[in-house]
Amino acid sequence: MDSGGLATQIGRRMIETVPVLILTSILVFCVLRLVPGDPAAIIAGEDATAEELAVIRAELGLDVPLWAQYFKWLENLATGDFGTSFISSRSVGELIAQKLPATLELSLAAYILAIVIGIPLGIMAGVYPRTPWDYGLSVFTVLGIGIPNFFLGILALLVFSVKLGWLPATGRGDLFSDPVDAIQHLIMPACALGFTFAAILARFTRSSILDTMGEDFIRTARAKGLNNRRVIVHHALRNSLIPLVTVVGLQVGRLLAGALVIEIVFAWPGIGQLIVSSIRDRDYLVVQTLLFFLVGGFIGVNLFVDLAYMVIDPRIRTK
Repeated sequence: MDSGGLATQIGRRMIETVPVLILTSILVFCVLRLVPGDPAAIIAGEDATAEELAVIRAELGLDVPLWAQYFKWLENLATGDFGTSFISSRSVGELIAQKLPATLELSLAAYILAIVIGIPLGIMAGVYPRTPWDYGLSVFTVLGIGIPNFFLGILALLVFSVKLGWLPATGRGDLFSDPVDAIQHLIMPACALGFTFAAILARFTRSSILDTMGEDFIRTARAKGLNNRRVIVHHALRNSLIPLVTVVGLQVGRLLAGALVIEIVFAWPGIGQLIVSSIRDRDYLVVQTLLFFLVGGFIGVNLFVDLAYMVIDPRIRTK
């Protein structure tokens, strides 16, 4: 595909994401309003009078119709103004910027760990089926997919922190001032978060490699006298990339959702704690902005995956 065609595809896909983002914003906004509770009542306290509640609701902009609140929020999003937290009176953008690096650090560490473990295990099991590699992978995938990451995190806390005392139980270290301490804090939550993803990735890699190893071009490559490593890396793995890219891309959303749970287990100071506290306090602007960008990020990753298909296999076209 030439550069003009690729640009057309990118533009087309970006236009297609606009209705999805609009629908996402409507759903996020409406679902939060269905949650019982009134931010004004939480701020004013139990003994507040109706007049005091009315004043607070007017200050928060909650006294206007829901459709007006929605369009006001959408207008602010378009201008980069995410509003002000009802509870802390701080900028929503400032709150997100403060917590986001911790979540990205945890997610990236788990992502790298899953790829480093999952893909090699899947390749070995796919190249050598019905061997100890394959049987070991079966056990690994059953455990990885069957055990929830939050349970694995709690188990890791009990073993490596409470019983053995090898690793700190909670919190996050400073990667720049004390990298050793930061890595020690990161090991358990990253492993707990990445374990399931590694198992899923390994299973798909094994299946994809196994299918590819039976193709005619693999037998042709072997007949030409190519060594096993070259056949696997340059032929089998390269032609297995499309399903792997799909899995790696689609698991980003699951990884982020898992990160929010793991952050609660390990008291990791990221987006997860911010969402939980904001939902508890009915801090609408914080929650709906966070959810909108998380969903938007997932849509963006899917768009990137679709475009990656065209780079990996130029034969793929969108009608």
